[in-house]
Amino acid sequence: MKDFPWLTAIGVVPLVGALAVSLMPASRLRLAKQLAIAFSLVSLALTIGMITQFESGAAEQFQLVEQHQWIKAFGIQYKVGVDGLALVLIALTAFLVPVVLLASWNVDNKVKSYFALILLLETAMIGVFAAIDVFLFYALFEVMLVPMYFLIGVWGGERRVYAAVKFFLYTLLAGLLMLVAVLTMYFLTRDAAGAGTFDYEQWLTLDVARNTQRWLFLGFFVAFAVKVPLFPFHTWLPDAHTEAPTGGSVLLAGVMLKIGTFGFMRYSIPLFPEASRYFAPMMMGLGLFGIFYGALVAIVQKDIKRLVAYTSIAHLGFIILGTFAFTRQGQSGAVLYMVNHGLSTGALFLIIGFLYERRHTRLIEEYGGLRSVVPVLAATFLVAGLSSLALPGLNGFVSEFLVLLGTYSRHPVLGIIATFGIILAALYILVAYQRTMQGPVTVEANRGMADLDLREKLVIAPVLLVIIVLGVYPAPVLRVIEPSVQRVMERVEKTDPAPTIESATGEQK
Repeated sequence: MKDFPWLTAIGVVPLVGALAVSLMPASRLRLAKQLAIAFSLVSLALTIGMITQFESGAAEQFQLVEQHQWIKAFGIQYKVGVDGLALVLIALTAFLVPVVLLASWNVDNKVKSYFALILLLETAMIGVFAAIDVFLFYALFEVMLVPMYFLIGVWGGERRVYAAVKFFLYTLLAGLLMLVAVLTMYFLTRDAAGAGTFDYEQWLTLDVARNTQRWLFLGFFVAFAVKVPLFPFHTWLPDAHTEAPTGGSVLLAGVMLKIGTFGFMRYSIPLFPEASRYFAPMMMGLGLFGIFYGALVAIVQKDIKRLVAYTSIAHLGFIILGTFAFTRQGQSGAVLYMVNHGLSTGALFLIIGFLYERRHTRLIEEYGGLRSVVPVLAATFLVAGLSSLALPGLNGFVSEFLVLLGTYSRHPVLGIIATFGIILAALYILVAYQRTMQGPVTVEANRGMADLDLREKLVIAPVLLVIIVLGVYPAPVLRVIEPSVQRVMERVEKTDPAPTIESATGEQK
């Protein structure tokens, strides 16, 4: 079965689904929704099949590789494959899309277009993670903006046009700087080998001068920093999340933000190892600042969706910190954190969507005492919130612990400072839960609120189940991740710090 084109099939199925949904007659909107969910489930089933064919201990970096000439004159190929890093993020994407489609069942405006755009976005996101040809990666990196732009601009809130344009321009302009770096690498390969190529594996063999590496790192840095987003490139995120429809927010937080952190680990560090070591203090500083900035700004938010948006800045700060600590624990934790953040924050946005459908407001002051009115919804909010603050036993704990452990082993002071971010996370999550769910009912309109119906339970239950499973037993995911992390460490010529052993005489060895 390894000869089967798994990655092409996983990406093409949603694309075919988008076309099929678009061609459905306007009188069959229910069938169009069902068809979209069916195609996304087929893609998920294929992803599970691909996972069974993946060997975590294989010698080669990329498995299930498909390679075909695309534009031969410029050395551009259709080349896709997966390592552990790409595999877990593709699995996260394939898992979240059917959840998002089912959660969007009540969309009643331009229904076919909405569901088709979600499927089109799935194809682009899977392609970004699977691409080994860098031109293919860049093309899909930019194409991905289009469906999200329309999801925000058409189905978003009152300031949807402003948020959509801001999101599109920020990410498009940042991507153009990456394009300059990509083209520079192409010409460097042409000068070195006589023929230019965008093949990532061939780029890894290129010996790039130290100063050139640093400039190229910065070209990729801006694109990925905006996508993460890192401070001060973050200002588009709260507006995009606040105005986006629920499905858009889930995929934006759950998957699209990870493309920035994925980009650092896939491209920036392996291609420019010397520059990565040089800029590591800056990257860790930005990550550490993001942890506290995101948390402190989240605490003062009055809009609950905006609050969760700022928590993403804090969580992504932990991922950057772990990535550039250059330890196996830190980087393994960072990759696992990408998955766990997608699940916990995705769950929070789903729950906020349920609340908004009932009360059409995101203001925290408009809620209060909901636990006595909608106990099932309140329970799901509690589990998702505790996952977000990394409670032991839920998925966020292991990834955050590994990031802090890996950071502390090489940079003890930074590790200790970052640990205080956990306190702020507990503060913004628990205060939000207390103000919306605990105590007496504070708004009369909330007394008649309906609890989760069967469809909504089917939406949130799989996400919470995976949150619990990964909290109790994350070992299978870590086994898949670790070989990819080890290769990144080898590229940057870093090893884990050796423990200091104190002898009987008190001397350190």
